[in-house]
Amino acid sequence: MADGFSVNGLHVDVCGPTDAPAILFLHGGGAGAWTWQPVIERLAEFRCLAPDLPEHGRSAAVRPFSISETAERLADLIRTHAPGGKALVVGLSEGAQVAVAMLANAPDVMTSAVVSSALLRPLPGAWMMTPNAIRWSYRLSVPPFRNNDWWIQLNMKHAAGVPEAYYAQFKRDFQTLTEDGFTHVMLENQRFRLPRGLENVNVPVLALAGRREYAAMRQSAADLGAVLPRAVVRLIDLNENSTLAQQHNWCLFAPDRFAETVRAWVNQSPLPGYLRPLA
Repeated sequence: MADGFSVNGLHVDVCGPTDAPAILFLHGGGAGAWTWQPVIERLAEFRCLAPDLPEHGRSAAVRPFSISETAERLADLIRTHAPGGKALVVGLSEGAQVAVAMLANAPDVMTSAVVSSALLRPLPGAWMMTPNAIRWSYRLSVPPFRNNDWWIQLNMKHAAGVPEAYYAQFKRDFQTLTEDGFTHVMLENQRFRLPRGLENVNVPVLALAGRREYAAMRQSAADLGAVLPRAVVRLIDLNENSTLAQQHNWCLFAPDRFAETVRAWVNQSPLPGYLRPLA
């Protein structure tokens, strides 16, 4: 990233022409703005803003993480730092949930949206995700392994779908993850549901989910398509060998394709063939 600033307590990476159309990139839970770097490098013609979300990275002091409160902060960010006070909002995973909250509460700041893997339905076994269960999961899987490279690499590859080239960034996030932060992010992620009022939102939205992702994730994309008047729903089908994690975290696994998708959406061009209509 070429530059950065802080607003509302959030650190924001920024690059691109100051008068170009703005894109706001929202990362997934447990990660940071760095996950968007390979996509942003391929979209040099846009004004790109990539914040670290609350309780993440350089915004760790802003807590607790809340999807609704984060959506408010980011709407203010667009109003004050995007040309014309509007931006395309691109969200992945938990960032996609924040983008959906923005659609419900601040559609006036959005020219359009790309919402990739926004969970709006309960996953199997979600009833077991109590605060105490989440805290115990953290205590068993993070503190004992903070300096265990094998464990960190295992999680990076199979759970997160992050390529080896980003090991340093992934390790840093793993080592600085706190119990409170992990709990807040997980609870918000599991409890978020389709907001009211989306049927009145006149914003073009590209709703995506990986073909290999959980059924609840694919159904969540379909839910957005059913309620938003100007939504287009597609399934991400990168190749026959791509895993669930790679399709979910495709901004790092396939940044060329992610950037191509964003550019096509902005330019109202035909969407790439690896984005297949929902059957």
